[in-house]
Amino acid sequence: MLDRLKNHIAQKLPFLNNKKLLLATSGGLDSIVMAHLFNELDNPIALAHCNFQLRGLESFGDQNFVQDFAATTNIPLFLTQFDTEAFAKDYKLSTQVAARDLRYNWFYELLDTENYDYILTAHHADDNIETFLINLSRGTGLEGLVGIPEQNDKIIRPLLHFSRAEIANYAKENNIQWREDSSNASDKYLRNKIRHDLVPLLKELNPHFISSFQKTQSYLQESQAMIEDASIMVYQQVVRQEENEIYFDLNQLLKLPNYRSYLYQWLHEFGFTAWDDVYNLVDSQSGKQVFSAEFRLVKDRNSLILSPIDFNAEKEEYLIEKEDQDVKIPLKLSFCKVDDISILTNTTIFVDADKLSFPLVLRKWNEGDSFQPFGMEGKSKKVSKLFKDEKLSLIEKENVWILWSENKIVWLIGLRQDERFRIDNKTQNRLKIQLEE
Repeated sequence: MLDRLKNHIAQKLPFLNNKKLLLATSGGLDSIVMAHLFNELDNPIALAHCNFQLRGLESFGDQNFVQDFAATTNIPLFLTQFDTEAFAKDYKLSTQVAARDLRYNWFYELLDTENYDYILTAHHADDNIETFLINLSRGTGLEGLVGIPEQNDKIIRPLLHFSRAEIANYAKENNIQWREDSSNASDKYLRNKIRHDLVPLLKELNPHFISSFQKTQSYLQESQAMIEDASIMVYQQVVRQEENEIYFDLNQLLKLPNYRSYLYQWLHEFGFTAWDDVYNLVDSQSGKQVFSAEFRLVKDRNSLILSPIDFNAEKEEYLIEKEDQDVKIPLKLSFCKVDDISILTNTTIFVDADKLSFPLVLRKWNEGDSFQPFGMEGKSKKVSKLFKDEKLSLIEKENVWILWSENKIVWLIGLRQDERFRIDNKTQNRLKIQLEE
């Protein structure tokens, strides 16, 4: 097994040579065998053990075992303890997700603070089969069937091509001791049911099931790579990006025979899960939205617009004092007195400074806001009506900032000045307000 591991590293993971490696070590069979194997190689290694305090004295027994193992083999050890259940409760996570987040956050912290290059975990071929079957039973896209990746950023899984049986045989041949996790014997968890009941049956039906499965998964991975390549090519025809917003051209999208598959490929990484709602958005009226935890997808006429959710947008309000000549946040505005005025533009207005009441206020629009459009004395207009006339999308509306003096709009920035602050024959102090690029 050691020779096979050396050959595999040379062929598939050559970048590990001479790197400092941090081995995730639970004390169980897989991680202890991995530690023995890598202790025979030339890499500088260290063990990292997490005590999640989920199994009472048994958890501390695992900790003591790993400490003794590290001392016996002279391998450096990093050790930490977590109150996993409290963390899960505080952040409303399942225990398993909480343990995973705590573990990997700590691993990455060790990489930075202790100058290690990669994290090694002891996932093996049987873990891959179990994950495949779990995802299959719950319903999944192709990405849920391609298996556990051998490399994911700084996380490397060098034993993925070895079976649990091979690992157990190596331990037996080399008199390696390990700790058994009592929770692995319980059929309380879906993974254990699959491990104890389903996988043995599949191996009984086909003695070469693992190698056959690995071939199938290899084909699936190739198919996934092909899909990703095609997705990138089509993406360039359908999508354009403007600052923080991504626009999907529905006219181009609907020419695709399998446009739903492309939408899924492009959007699943943004956390969307209500796929029927996402697909129905294509035929919905403008203004309809679908949300993930951090993003939203909006239908706007002939586009779907993807943007991050701004959780603070409605609360933002900025004051501008009379002495302020330059404003940097949230927009770049300049204020200066002038003797002459030029033509109004979308980015420059001229106002009667004596009609202003300071501090001025910058904020987003609210439903019901109204103003007097420049050139329309005595006539008010709802801001929402202007937005409709200008054919602004929902996201464009939300990006409009308004300059206020007391309770009166001075300027819908980038769109329209208010009539009430215009310069007239009685104006003595002319103020130029400009939106800077």
